[in-house]
Amino acid sequence: MDLFEKLLQDRGPLGKHSQADEGYFMFPKLEGEIKPRMIWRGKEVLTWSLNNYLGFANHPDVRKADADAAARWGAAYPMGARMMSGNSDQHLQLENELAQFVQKESAYLLNFGYQGVVSIIDALVDRHDVIVYDSDSHACIVDGVRLHMGKRFVYSHNDIESLEKQLKRAERITAESGGGVLVITEGVFGMSGNMGNLKDIVALKKKYNFRIFIDDAHGFGAMGPTGAGAAEAQGVQADIDLYFSTFAKSMASIGAFVAGNRDIIDYLKYNMRSQIFAKSLPMIFVEGARKRLEMLRTQPEHRAKLWTIVNALQSGLREKGFNIGTTTSPVTPVLLRGALSAATILNKDLRENYNIFCSVVIYPVVPKDIIMLRIIPTAVHTLEDVAQTIQAFSEIKHKLDTGAYVNHEYAAKMAMFDA
Repeated sequence: MDLFEKLLQDRGPLGKHSQADEGYFMFPKLEGEIKPRMIWRGKEVLTWSLNNYLGFANHPDVRKADADAAARWGAAYPMGARMMSGNSDQHLQLENELAQFVQKESAYLLNFGYQGVVSIIDALVDRHDVIVYDSDSHACIVDGVRLHMGKRFVYSHNDIESLEKQLKRAERITAESGGGVLVITEGVFGMSGNMGNLKDIVALKKKYNFRIFIDDAHGFGAMGPTGAGAAEAQGVQADIDLYFSTFAKSMASIGAFVAGNRDIIDYLKYNMRSQIFAKSLPMIFVEGARKRLEMLRTQPEHRAKLWTIVNALQSGLREKGFNIGTTTSPVTPVLLRGALSAATILNKDLRENYNIFCSVVIYPVVPKDIIMLRIIPTAVHTLEDVAQTIQAFSEIKHKLDTGAYVNHEYAAKMAMFDA
């Protein structure tokens, strides 16, 4: 069979919906300045789908820093990969500041978060080593693990007994292969909002020989007394061997970093193929990241405002009887019972009649007949936004529970928005 013909016969789990849903549920276009209320399909909607935790995306001081850097350096500088011709004092200074902030000896800048995680895993392990990772790990971790030529074992989400079982299997293998064991988990899981059980994981180091690597994309800037992340929040920052975060969440930018022991960071600098053979992070993002990190470090009021909104939203939803799972972070999943068809109509109702835009998550990410509405509160949302959302959710839940979203007449009414 022709390769392209084969691809078009099965467009994949998401691609098969592209003709019906593109532009509405997938690849929607939010327009206007990045803020809680944006323009979607020509009207203003209250938006809960942006990982702009601290509100930095449109902060005037951040925009000025970005603009000044663009005027000073352009979009190209520095040219070439860091190793060859793309290094600068600014890159090194940002790395030093990041390492200090997350309480590690050294840090290394990465161009992108997703690519960075994949490349870190690829550089850390060889065919003699074993990876043990959480079952709810982000796709970037899963893709990195797929590249691994040795054994890899998955443990049940946040289940320490399951992890210990897999560590025993891993140690039996490495006793013969001479390799090591790498445990991978997340600081904050982006769908459920719960934190990785880091405290209990690092406690297992007393019994087993392994290193731990965490992806704290959703924890950095939002969690912990200083914003240094989920491990700081759990009091085990010093026990995390490799700490990673992207700039795409709390920092509202492009780029990422990995931090840890100086010798291991130096090893990664010389062995991460995605960085050795890629252009250096442009100065716009480097100087912009330094400004964001300065604000994160010296202006705790942004994190305090975030948590004011988080607490009001989550407590308000719980008081109204909503199931928001086990979240211990700003990520707020609202779990409802309903079929896929109901999820589609419910989401259209929210967007068209209540002017609320949030992400809807369905099977296979969540179990069948579960609808997850994923809300990302930020420091720039207001208590009025929270009240409007809780009221709207109460009304759509009543419609769902009373069968309105499976009523053929109602479904036909909502279908007009497909046009």
